[in-house]
Amino acid sequence: MKHIVVLGDGMADEPLEELGGRTPLESAKTPNMDRMAAEGICGMLRTIPDGFEAGSDIANMAVLGYAPENYYTGRGPLEALSMGVNLAPDDVAYRCNLVTIAENTMADFSAGHISSAEGKELLDSLQQELPDVMVRAGVSYRNLLVVHGGKGASTTPPHDIVGHGIAPFLPKGGDAELLHQCMEKSRKVFDQHPVNLARVQSGKRPATRIWPWSGGHKPAFPSFEKKYKKKGGIISAVDLLNGIGRCAGMEVITVPGATGYLDTDYEAKARYALDAIRHLDFVYLHIEAPDEAGHLGSIEEKVRAIERVDDVVGMILEGFDGVVAVLPDHPTPIRIKTHSRDPVPFVIHGKGTDGKTRAYSEKDARLGSAGTKNATDFLDYLFS
Repeated sequence: MKHIVVLGDGMADEPLEELGGRTPLESAKTPNMDRMAAEGICGMLRTIPDGFEAGSDIANMAVLGYAPENYYTGRGPLEALSMGVNLAPDDVAYRCNLVTIAENTMADFSAGHISSAEGKELLDSLQQELPDVMVRAGVSYRNLLVVHGGKGASTTPPHDIVGHGIAPFLPKGGDAELLHQCMEKSRKVFDQHPVNLARVQSGKRPATRIWPWSGGHKPAFPSFEKKYKKKGGIISAVDLLNGIGRCAGMEVITVPGATGYLDTDYEAKARYALDAIRHLDFVYLHIEAPDEAGHLGSIEEKVRAIERVDDVVGMILEGFDGVVAVLPDHPTPIRIKTHSRDPVPFVIHGKGTDGKTRAYSEKDARLGSAGTKNATDFLDYLFS
């Protein structure tokens, strides 16, 4: 039996007054996910272990069966692996956002969702001024900073502090002084950079600084194929997920038109998943858009993104005769515009039915016969 997991990043939420007390998942038109719930099995999943922040890195590792307490070293090194950066044993790799800071306040964790091409120009200029570290452009605002012989640092994700003064959240500990120097140098390099001048002129937010966070050394995962006796592949537009896949020895499948944002090519992602499952046993299809809408605090965009995820699910159900699961990795509630650690709803189609649910939502999934499970047990349950 073959399996496809459709992971709608940040899809879960809280009831909203603007939606008549419904969540975006309840409000969205999702006939395909609702069909899965009516014909399949639902439950809830605890994706964030105690002691860990509610991040996509932690949650997706756990869903894939890699206990973060055993294998997690930081988000940065996972993204480095995806970007083809070969880390030395003493390198510390940090995720490095391009951000907009105004009056010492975090105004935008994504610098207005700056384009990849613009980000590369900025970071290429910055690298010339930082010979002792490596900066590497990634996708949009998501980039990399590597400290050779690094000691690590205590850091804060920028998406957690939008609207807050940055002073209490600056890096602390071993690499902190060097990271502060890099951040200050970026402020000077970016200030009158042509990329930012053009962005301001066109009414867009400039990238005023880098923000390094979640650093760590190169991790080592057991092979996915050895762990589950299945050949697995992963489809995602973000380096984090692809880094997890590479670390697990999964096939990383690149989809043209996949942006990691609201404008991603949903249909292409579904097509590539259906093509990949012909030669693989398992495909993990990650869609970032609902999470981005949650961070924006846009109810309209989140509902739209969930409905587009449902379109993907419909294509998968139509073109694949196997087991399909749908779930988020964590909630990204509109109210707080960042991640929360609440359990998330899952639905599995093709593994029998319990007849207890008629729709896929946070509320309905709590009624499902699968109950509440730990994420690290999810694939064992799915494959059993």
